[in-house]
Amino acid sequence: MSKDGILILGGGDVASLLRGREGEVIETVRQAYVAHGNGQSSLPHSTFLRFPHDEKNRIIALPAFLGDGFDVAGMKWISSFPGNLEQGLARASAVLVLNSCQTGRPEAILEGSIVSAQRTAASAAAAAHALCSGNAPATVGLVGTGVINFEIARFLSAVFPGLASFVLYDLDSGRASRFAGGLQKVTGGADVRVAASLEAVLESSPLVSFATTAARPYVDSLRVCPPGAKILHISLRDLAPEVILACDNVVDDVDHVCRAQTSIHLAEQAAGTRSFIRCTLADILEGRAQASPGGEKITVFSPFGLGILDLAVGKLVLEAALAHGKGLSVQGFLPGEDEEAFA
Repeated sequence: MSKDGILILGGGDVASLLRGREGEVIETVRQAYVAHGNGQSSLPHSTFLRFPHDEKNRIIALPAFLGDGFDVAGMKWISSFPGNLEQGLARASAVLVLNSCQTGRPEAILEGSIVSAQRTAASAAAAAHALCSGNAPATVGLVGTGVINFEIARFLSAVFPGLASFVLYDLDSGRASRFAGGLQKVTGGADVRVAASLEAVLESSPLVSFATTAARPYVDSLRVCPPGAKILHISLRDLAPEVILACDNVVDDVDHVCRAQTSIHLAEQAAGTRSFIRCTLADILEGRAQASPGGEKITVFSPFGLGILDLAVGKLVLEAALAHGKGLSVQGFLPGEDEEAFA
């Protein structure tokens, strides 16, 4: 690729380059968390673009730099418009821009929603594996039957090869039924059933993933959960503050998750402290903290979703694209040297 060119990778390219590489993506995300936990990153707060009188729709900018062998900078620009589903469109759409750390010039533009979904799923799977000390749960509960929980189910199957049972719940029962059929196919015939209520999912599942479009907390108790259950609180706004304060809390980044009216942020406001957050996932991965406190306390993992993960997986895709000649190389995308303007 020339100095003035840029590589464009569409959704088809990104999907094909990531296909069958779940284990590699999970390990990439683990390494990114460790690098961030060791201070080898720069991670400004995400910027939320919201619209007047509209609390559902948003577009988010996530700039970041990741070092420690990754050496990549860039930004994800991702929208979430839940109403798209009624029009047959995906809820989320995104682009990911990767910049050279030597020149600052953009090197690639990737379709970002596939990267975002898989890095989110890999994050959830890495957390589940760490919090469960590598032991596969008998059943996984999935609250919300959209793309994110579908990817999470796939990635959980990668870290827990013996996983064979899923129980689902969604406000849209038809959507849940379609999800169940698709999940059975990709997991090779796992036992997948649709529950009649959220409580039915919670009481039957030692590991539960929440991936919904909830704007405000609606779960005011986890008392029906099995003792020591693990909750992957991916959508961040499902659990009431008092529920958070009663649990063992693990996050991806304390400063990032304590904002934007997440359940963790609301709990901080209620308690006047962040001391209820025990550690980060990186602390567990690096052995600085235990996987769980033991006993009957429920552990909640609340990941804000860090831009470094998109960069790490995006670079994995870019390297594979360059190795296999994928993507559209646009020459002359960038202007030439400054001196040419005065020629």
